[in-house]
Amino acid sequence: MEPEEKKPKYGDSRTFDPNFKGPIHNRSCTDVLCCLLFILALLAYFAVGLLAWSQGDPRKVIYPTDSRGQFCGQIGTPLEKKPLLFYFNIMKCASPLVLLEFQCPTTQICVEKCPERFLTLKKAILNKEHMQYFSQFCKEGVDTTMMATELLRDGMCPSVIIPSRPFTRRCLPALETKKGGVVVIGNETTFTSGDVNLNATDLLEATKKSNIVVEARQVAMRIFEDYTQSWHWILLGLVIAMVLSLLFIILLRFLAGVMVWVMIILVILVIGYGIFHCYMQYAALKGQPGSDVTIKDLGLQTDFSIYLQIQQTWLAFMIILCIVEVVILLLLIFLRKRILIAIALIKEASKAVGHVMSSLFYPVLTFALVSVVIAYWAVTAVFLSTSSEPVYKVFNTTECEYSRQTCKPETFNRTNISAQCPDAECLFAFYGGETYYHKYLILFQFYNLFLFFWCVNFVTALGQVTLAGAFASYYWAFKKPDDIPAFPIFSSLGRALRYHTGSLAFGSLILSIIQVIRVILEYLEQKLKVAENRVAKFFLTCLKCCFWCLEKCIRFLNRNAYIMIAIYGKNFCTSAKNAFFLLMRNIVRVFVLDKVTDFLLFLGKLLIVGIVGVCCFFFFSGKIKFGKEVVSSLNYYWVPIVTVVFGAYIIASGFFSVYAMCVDTMLLCFLEDLERNDGSEERPYFMSKSLQKILNKKNKFMTK
Repeated sequence: MEPEEKKPKYGDSRTFDPNFKGPIHNRSCTDVLCCLLFILALLAYFAVGLLAWSQGDPRKVIYPTDSRGQFCGQIGTPLEKKPLLFYFNIMKCASPLVLLEFQCPTTQICVEKCPERFLTLKKAILNKEHMQYFSQFCKEGVDTTMMATELLRDGMCPSVIIPSRPFTRRCLPALETKKGGVVVIGNETTFTSGDVNLNATDLLEATKKSNIVVEARQVAMRIFEDYTQSWHWILLGLVIAMVLSLLFIILLRFLAGVMVWVMIILVILVIGYGIFHCYMQYAALKGQPGSDVTIKDLGLQTDFSIYLQIQQTWLAFMIILCIVEVVILLLLIFLRKRILIAIALIKEASKAVGHVMSSLFYPVLTFALVSVVIAYWAVTAVFLSTSSEPVYKVFNTTECEYSRQTCKPETFNRTNISAQCPDAECLFAFYGGETYYHKYLILFQFYNLFLFFWCVNFVTALGQVTLAGAFASYYWAFKKPDDIPAFPIFSSLGRALRYHTGSLAFGSLILSIIQVIRVILEYLEQKLKVAENRVAKFFLTCLKCCFWCLEKCIRFLNRNAYIMIAIYGKNFCTSAKNAFFLLMRNIVRVFVLDKVTDFLLFLGKLLIVGIVGVCCFFFFSGKIKFGKEVVSSLNYYWVPIVTVVFGAYIIASGFFSVYAMCVDTMLLCFLEDLERNDGSEERPYFMSKSLQKILNKKNKFMTK
């Protein structure tokens, strides 16, 4: 018997099909079950949103609540003119951070303004004018003729009020630190709470963590002020970035080879200038007083310009830029031969984008759809998190068997709890509930997150299939541009939505499951931070790494599967298999060309960001006379610089993502072309003459 012929490991090469003329138009619906599942999931998602919107109350996020669960400052309520929350005894609170998340075991009421002076209840009750001022920090309907001991016993008034300031709509002690480290409150170092004399430093324990929060809030306010002063200049910088991106892509169409080399040289020069500038700043600070202080010794400072006055900062910048420069030079040296092939692919992609100019504006549609998904997810999440009912619990400072049990404020005084625990109070604890809806609220939140990932990935997949179909139409047009179909973007988008919604949902579902698992792992890691179980942390870190790698692989496979779907109209699994086998049959060529092209496109983004960033630095740092007036009104000149640089990168990434998709599509079509055709009159190559020349290929009938 003759031995059976061994099948190729990665499938047979593509065979010639005389009827194949590019993206197939006569196709059928694929992955119908996944399409139906996606539609049902969306309908359920809308149902969850409607349920959340009917049950939720975003006011719980906006307004603080008093001990009865009423909203302070809510328009249309008796507390409309009382937007601030006042604590009877701030000493019972651990820190302001706890006040934002948990209930403090003391009576809380809504007030019109925070107290501005020291005053004890015992002193206030002796003076009618003082008591009138003091009574606004007591419960509604307080009888000011009662004795101080009776008012304190019934919990109607605080024992003392101290100067406070509003912070996140809550009245917190106005602590200040004078020279010598003396802590004062309202220029006083001591005060009396009931019968106990306290120092202002005693309040520091209840508010010590607020220092970081207050400083952060001050920084945030300064940054907001900088945005209000420089927003029009920031907008101008982003417009310049968009113009540069468009100009760069247009120039690539005509001068791809020259532009690539110019781009490489300019990136090297920009980084080189950065190294030179850092060295000059480092040398200029040498010998100056205080410049030898280390970043570690300096600690966290709200004025970030201080870091630019020490040598170590500029030395760190210089070392980082030197490493980046060396890495880029080494990559260029070892990959110089492959750059020529990458340039040919980029030229071909430039021509394709030039003939399908509408593709450059497709990212706007993707951005709009993603924005809608994010907005729906965020609103639904807020309504879900605020759809609970007020829950009241017993709070006390002494031992009590009823401590932290649920209670009802309306009947609390008639129960035996107040008799057994004299200091116990029935206070608002949190928002929750005992209904089925509240019990499964966490599942609704999880479903909201899962559908968020699924919808975002679906929108991304739709964009990839649409662009791939349009660019494939260009490649498989034998006479370019005459054979290119009209409106290729719209035709490709219509095919994707009509026939392949199920395939897109299938691919995005796989990716979403992996992303949700990664979120769960991140959540578990946060929970294990307190624990000292190193083995569990090690395995969790390994799992995070594995799923990160898996997500990257799935993204790459999905991207190429979508290209095959756009061309042949097969289902997701078949397209993924064909794409994988095609890539594996040309693994070396694919890996090198793909990574070199990605690297060159990344350098293009880096160049645009570098040019915009350097211009912004000279303008906002006052190096240019024209920008000195703008700089004088800024708290941090780096705020508009960072914003413009980040925005420029996002804009450049949007334009270059179209380019990257075009190159990937050209690459797969090019590999298909090599396997299908041989250059004969019956089987001519569809690739450009430049690619034929590099690969020593040619259409034989064209030379006759």
